[in-house]
Amino acid sequence: MQNKFDLIVIGGGSGGIASARRAAEYGARVALIESGRLGGTCVNVGCVPKKIMWNASRLGEMLDDVTEYGFAIERHGFNWGTLKTGRDAYIERLNQIYRNNLNSSGVQEIQSRASFTSDGSIHTEAGPILADHILIATGGLPTVPPIPGAELGITSDGFFELPQQPEKVLIVGAGYIATEFAGVLNALGSHVTLLLRKDTLLRGFDVVLRETVMDEMRKNGIEIITGTKVKALASNHANQLTVDCDGADPNESFDAVIWAIGRHPDTTDLNLKAAGIKTDSDGHVIIDAFQNTNIDKIYAVGDVTGHWALTPVAIAAGRRLADRLFGGKPNACLDYNNIPSVIFSHPPIGTVGLTEDEAVARFGPDQITIYEHRFTNIYFAPMQRKSPTVVKLIVTGPEENIVGCHAVGEAADELIQGFAVAVKMGARKADFDNTVAIHPTAAEELVTLRGGRKPNEQIGTKP
Repeated sequence: MQNKFDLIVIGGGSGGIASARRAAEYGARVALIESGRLGGTCVNVGCVPKKIMWNASRLGEMLDDVTEYGFAIERHGFNWGTLKTGRDAYIERLNQIYRNNLNSSGVQEIQSRASFTSDGSIHTEAGPILADHILIATGGLPTVPPIPGAELGITSDGFFELPQQPEKVLIVGAGYIATEFAGVLNALGSHVTLLLRKDTLLRGFDVVLRETVMDEMRKNGIEIITGTKVKALASNHANQLTVDCDGADPNESFDAVIWAIGRHPDTTDLNLKAAGIKTDSDGHVIIDAFQNTNIDKIYAVGDVTGHWALTPVAIAAGRRLADRLFGGKPNACLDYNNIPSVIFSHPPIGTVGLTEDEAVARFGPDQITIYEHRFTNIYFAPMQRKSPTVVKLIVTGPEENIVGCHAVGEAADELIQGFAVAVKMGARKADFDNTVAIHPTAAEELVTLRGGRKPNEQIGTKP
């Protein structure tokens, strides 16, 4: 193994692989160090297997709907093991695809843990290696609370290892992981209790999104307990789990408890102090707009930085870094404004730009106009079951520049991508008004909005 490279990438997740391959395509000599499976959190225990589980849960809902569309079917239950086998096989194929892509790009993969040393080299199990540039892309890990019995619960990683579906589940957390897991398990037939430390899910999202999702989750049978903190976890004589809470106690036992209380950067073994790399109070590597750390020629991308913990963000940041270092683009960097995101909840959320509260705080209430409409997707037209869709535009000033675009409901996860392009390009409300609607779709509601309101006024209606 050669020990001198142009770039060493520590971490074989989405951001690290993207940066390594892009740099190698420019002719750089690149080594990528990873001790686990290639693909990182997203591919192995995150968005990819989660989306497969969400697809299964949506199919379960649709099977309940098809009779009202005229189909006569007989259901014979759901087999968790069958889904797990197919899902895991797909992940293994992705692992191999990543390895093949690294090889075809000329990136040298090193199966090892890595750490910084005081002499500037990177320590690996195969020996020290050196590089002109070093990228930290080690991602994050799920957090477990420091309470008695916490080890009896599982994290999001453990969720994907479950050999069988738990009948009764307690999920602790209020973010997107807790929201998604609760929806998936409930739709697949588990009895789900969701325990929140404060009073709402998805606190960083627009109010209409989180309120709509919470209302629908409760309507679908998910028990949501607010203002409660778990103090301890224990196992009873029936090998079920019980919880001791500071606040309202769920008066029942559970087959599984899932910790979904956040993630922390995976930097413990990196020995960052040896290189003098600064971190914030939560342990995230501090970077500037160009992914630079405080140490020259050492960089960081992805979840380890605490900047937008989303796979496409890590990929985009990693590729732009390689463009800057090896592609002759000295000003290449990722613009972190107006990044779209999706929550695969029930119903799903799509969002880009500022929330209503953020827009008011930035521009003032007098400069903000809200266009909002609540309706029922035509999918539910022949059905007794109804689920709302809400679309919302937030605009500023007399030109009505769009600073926020939000949707929750059937197909919101798919429709937001195109509107995110428009928002990123600086679209105004008039641009949406001048776009001919595609009918009948949910997306058309965003280009036919009328009757704006000021912040904190009641939602308007549209004929």
